[in-house]
Amino acid sequence: MSDPTHQTVRLTRGKHDSPRSGACVMEVASMLAGEPFSDRPECVCPVVGAFLRACNDSIDDDRRQDLYAYAAEVVGRRVCSSVEQARVERLNEWTEQRRRSSRSGRLLPNWLRVIAFYPAWGEVAGSVAARSIRRHTDETHAAVLALLDELLAIGSGVDRRLDIHAASRNRVRGLNPGGDRIEA
Repeated sequence: MSDPTHQTVRLTRGKHDSPRSGACVMEVASMLAGEPFSDRPECVCPVVGAFLRACNDSIDDDRRQDLYAYAAEVVGRRVCSSVEQARVERLNEWTEQRRRSSRSGRLLPNWLRVIAFYPAWGEVAGSVAARSIRRHTDETHAAVLALLDELLAIGSGVDRRLDIHAASRNRVRGLNPGGDRIEA
């Protein structure tokens, strides 16, 4: 039996050792990017990655399959820290809006508002945002997909040459920084 590919693997909950045991949306992204099989591909914005990992693990199997398209969408979306910060701020706003509209009416804790200014903590915002959904419905699922589109639109106008991993991807493909093939 051959190994599953990004086209044949089914999205499942959790972290996996190989595609044979299934894959989360981020592991499929690593396959598409040609990176080692991982739920934290280097070419993906860590903020969006954290949100997708948490969403992947918190929804049912049918809704999880809707995340498949995002595996391709997130590849190459890791850019500069200002874009990551803007994505963290949007996640925090979304989480706070959800909490305000919930029965508890609790606001986003102050410590979470502060993380927008500490990019290394950006993954926390993604995880907290996904976990702010207490009960998954068609309505909340549509809101999550819309938020993902919104997060990916932030920074979409950033010059792709700013991608901090472009040089390493080019080396793997045998290209020099100008895009010309490296002579062996």
